[in-house]
Parts: sequence; C-alpha cells; structure tokens
Amino acid sequence: MPEDLYDRYQVAYTAHRKHRATCTDCTDTSRCPTGQRLFESFTRLQDAYLNRQRQQRR
Repeated sequence: MPEDLYDRYQVAYTAHRKHRATCTDCTDTSRCPTGQRLFESFTRLQDAYLNRQRQQRR
C-alpha cells in the first residue's frame, strides 16, 4: 500500500507540473480551476504520504 500512495503522489505531481508548464492562466500565486484541482490533489497526496512516513519512523 505505501508504494501505491507514493505512486499516486508522484502521478499527481507530474500532472500538476505538466499543467503548470502549459497553462497561461496559472501563476505562482493564482491558478485556473483545473490547476487548482491538480494542485490540491498533489498536496493532499503529498501530505498523506509524508504523514505515513512519519508514522512509520515512530
């Protein structure tokens, strides 16, 4: 399961990064609706992955 979470986190990061590279509406401080959705998905999965890593170290 941890690898699945890691893989989903990396896929979300890649999707966000690709969108950001091509979207003319997204900036460092604001995002279009699609960019916002991708960013939120990436950050949610990143947080879940990092929290799982912290729990495993305890």
